[in-house]
Amino acid sequence: MNFSKTNPLGVLVKTSLVDFPSHVSAVLFLHGCNLRCPYCYNKDLVCGKPNNPDYISFSQIIEHLEKRRNVLTGFVISGGEALLCSCLPDLIKAARNLGYKIKLDTNGTLPEKLIDILNNSQTIPDFIALDIKTSPEKYGMLLPNITEAGAKIIAQKITKSIKIISQLPSQMYEFRTVLVPPLIDKNDIEKIALLLPKNASWQFAPFKNENCIDENYNSILPYTDAQMTELVNLAKTKIPNANLR
Repeated sequence: MNFSKTNPLGVLVKTSLVDFPSHVSAVLFLHGCNLRCPYCYNKDLVCGKPNNPDYISFSQIIEHLEKRRNVLTGFVISGGEALLCSCLPDLIKAARNLGYKIKLDTNGTLPEKLIDILNNSQTIPDFIALDIKTSPEKYGMLLPNITEAGAKIIAQKITKSIKIISQLPSQMYEFRTVLVPPLIDKNDIEKIALLLPKNASWQFAPFKNENCIDENYNSILPYTDAQMTELVNLAKTKIPNANLR
């Protein structure tokens, strides 16, 4: 274990009814991310500022999970980007040893780390949610000053992660997409759908133009209900289990 159990890791939501299907769960949002999605609303978490007074340590997280074993059944590890955290395997093992089911949220940009987690029987999550931000060729919009070559590498990594997740039993994963107007349109829906298994769960969420990392996105109007329905219905023609949450 090459980390301190007392170092601040992120923010813990002690009880959630919505983050892990069929489970009452605790949700850990680890600080640090390798993307800068312009619509993200949690700048401090993404930018990895470790001096946030709301952050708690590995030891505090496990202590909470021990205390709540009779109430909670799930533990969600999210971010930022969870796969950046060196203590992720130890978090999964410690929570599993307490009897918890594990859900991992990831942005799909670290397929090699994802493979490492999946190939270890002690760390493979019970459920994975992979966020697909846009069609692969648009991922350059999520990192400032990225080169064209760098954007192509990110696109390849996203595609690889989708393939890795798609090899799991369908009940073990879902794909998620936020309907951000500059990033998701009909063309993007078509391109993403080509990468997903037909039996995949593809869950959509509305864009909220509040506290965005890129302040310009605060003035972007979200899709109307009718427009979101049209996009999700298009997705359904490709991936039947596509839904708007």
